[in-house]
Amino acid sequence: MTRRELLRSASNGFGYLALSSMLAEAGPHFAPKAKNIIFCFMPGGVSHMDSFDPKPKLAELDGKAAVLESYVAGPQRKWLKSPWAFKQYGQSGLTISEIFPHIAEVADELTVVRSMKSEFPLHARANIFLHTGRNFGGFPSLGSWVNYGLGSANKNLPGYLLLNHGDNPPGGLENFSNGFLPATHQAMAVRAEGVPVDNIVPAGPADLQSAKMAALRGQDRAFLASTANDAAVEAAISNFEMAYRMQSLAPDVLNLDKESEATKKLYGLDASNQHQRAYGLQCLRARRLVEAGVRFVEITPPNLYGGNNGTWDQHDKLREGHQTNAQVTDQGVTALIKDLKSRGMLKDTLVLWAGEFGRTPDTGNGDGRDHHPLGFTIWMAGGGTKAGLIYGATDELGNHAVENVMTVHDLHATILHLLGLDHTKLTYRFGGRDVTLPDVHGQVVPALVG
Repeated sequence: MTRRELLRSASNGFGYLALSSMLAEAGPHFAPKAKNIIFCFMPGGVSHMDSFDPKPKLAELDGKAAVLESYVAGPQRKWLKSPWAFKQYGQSGLTISEIFPHIAEVADELTVVRSMKSEFPLHARANIFLHTGRNFGGFPSLGSWVNYGLGSANKNLPGYLLLNHGDNPPGGLENFSNGFLPATHQAMAVRAEGVPVDNIVPAGPADLQSAKMAALRGQDRAFLASTANDAAVEAAISNFEMAYRMQSLAPDVLNLDKESEATKKLYGLDASNQHQRAYGLQCLRARRLVEAGVRFVEITPPNLYGGNNGTWDQHDKLREGHQTNAQVTDQGVTALIKDLKSRGMLKDTLVLWAGEFGRTPDTGNGDGRDHHPLGFTIWMAGGGTKAGLIYGATDELGNHAVENVMTVHDLHATILHLLGLDHTKLTYRFGGRDVTLPDVHGQVVPALVG
């Protein structure tokens, strides 16, 4: 009998609810380099040749007829050069677009992968694929797997938090779903504006609420027994009890009153752009949350240009859209890296910056780029990654990943490895077999590990 089967069959108390903490006590499969993850998700498709993968050849061919193997290929398409200048930064010599002046300051902290490859050119499917390793819903997200495998380091806070702006990227909540894992492993959303978390403030005096909770706990136990300790019921009860415990801790963690003015300014909380302020706020909260023991935090930017497709989806108005999105996110992400490092936290906190795919090196209208999963760029920082590394490459046009091609499954396997988890051993029994995050795919990329 496996540990999970034993917990599922336990009849005294909430045996299955102990799963997360039991796994945390059991620890990772081997010594981890990272303890936490902050995922800065950039939905819509950031253009790699306009951000971290410059292509001088496009400047030579700009405006000329393009011949491109792509689902958007056609006779009217033309090559499109980047409208931005690039410079090299740091000892690593990383070349970065001028739209990211702040990230350029931490160039030597980055592990840049220029050879990512996805399988789907559609936003919803590509987003879900990036998060779950599947192109359809019903499977656990990366954050859920990490929380399931390691448990939360703080029993009064969820192990997986989503810091958003009241909206969701294409693919919706399936991107952050627990799938078939217990509901305790799903993401809990925290909004930037307004009340961050609904129903977190108690309605009455603490002693009265404690009495109510005691009565409800007794009713829940009785109902659970009547269902033969159904795992879904146990998970729901666990979530209710977590919400109760969060009442005293969550507001304090999300409150920035204890932060210095210098720290707030570092994150851009004094910026004139309200969206930049809101994104910086979420980045600062992410640091506070991992500091408090939250295992996995994901930050999404405000959706300014993408409609239902993600804010970086510039099929037209490329200059305006990418410039604005970069302005909104650049300072907050950079401040997060600097702040983590200054506190000695970057060494065991992995920061991941990624979107679902890149964009085409050509254009159909002269003013934008289209979806491109065949080669694009992501980067990581801290958490045991090899700082100052540029890994892989696309061809001279940015069309195909041609050197050290890295798949989404490889990315997942490598992230789990950094957390001390063997992706072949982190399993959950579902559909008659032991399921993993990368399934039968994926290999750890040792070159990315410091």
